[in-house]
Amino acid sequence: MKNLHLIAKKMVSSGKGILAADESTPTCTKRFEGVGIESSEKSRNGYRSTLLSTEGLEKYISGVILYDETFHQNLQGTDKTIPNYLKQKGILTGIKVDTGAKKMANHDNEKITEGLDGLRERLQVYKMAGADFAKWRAVINIGKDIPSRGCIYANAHALARYASLCQENDIVPVVEPEVLMDGEHHIEQCLITTEETLKIVFQELRCLNVDLKGIILKPNMVLPGKKSNQKCDQDQIIKLTFEALINNVPDEVPGIAFLSGGQTSDDAAKRLNLLNKTYNEKPWNLTFSYGRALQKDALIKFAEKKFKETQKNLLHRAHMNHLASLGEM
Repeated sequence: MKNLHLIAKKMVSSGKGILAADESTPTCTKRFEGVGIESSEKSRNGYRSTLLSTEGLEKYISGVILYDETFHQNLQGTDKTIPNYLKQKGILTGIKVDTGAKKMANHDNEKITEGLDGLRERLQVYKMAGADFAKWRAVINIGKDIPSRGCIYANAHALARYASLCQENDIVPVVEPEVLMDGEHHIEQCLITTEETLKIVFQELRCLNVDLKGIILKPNMVLPGKKSNQKCDQDQIIKLTFEALINNVPDEVPGIAFLSGGQTSDDAAKRLNLLNKTYNEKPWNLTFSYGRALQKDALIKFAEKKFKETQKNLLHRAHMNHLASLGEM
């Protein structure tokens, strides 16, 4: 497990975070269509190759989460596989291994993440091809009479089974239980749900003998639902977010890399900065694992075929979150 501990620490090393570039083909296609780009294997490879070849990205990014398609591609215009290219830049390679959140039987409006079948064999292939870490996302909705305990327990158990299989194959698992921002709930309900979810997730991880020193937690921040009219100031958001973490995340976990989860790029960075500035005495590093919050501005420039500006915008966002992870923004 020693190697897992070293990789996990490197993933959340001071001033660095994770770039989530693991959008599935349907999700990536939707985002491309939103800015007028035709989605194809070539265009997706071109976009991700442009992002990953940004000069100086390794100053702020410790690792990149890839989708299966990207993982097996070469960096566009080269004969190097993307995992090998990242390794040469000193960036760790991650891979999304779940197969998506599907409708949960006998649980209206709830989902269960699938992908455990054949996971051991897939992880072995990814490891041989250069994977250092993996990611599995569970989604928890808040609404009328949900989430149910059945949904939380089922997703937590799946996260634990995934994490144990990762560690068996010398891959660090990123454990992502996301309480969604969708809905009309108030921030207090998000706090209750986030705390219950984290508590159960760590119960299941321990039950399956997962080494907590060799994982990274990727949680949501505690926020009101997008459709609620509740106005919360930043101080309240970071106070409740930290409360959920300090009450439920064991000290052994080396780092917490927040997901952006529908927040604006600016809000995600500001809140991370405030968390680190306000709570400098904490057992784990607090950093970022953002997708849209790092890529949104870059994608617009890529659609305009302004590739240097694509990279400039990505680097700017990475630098801002680098500062936020230090509480120096």
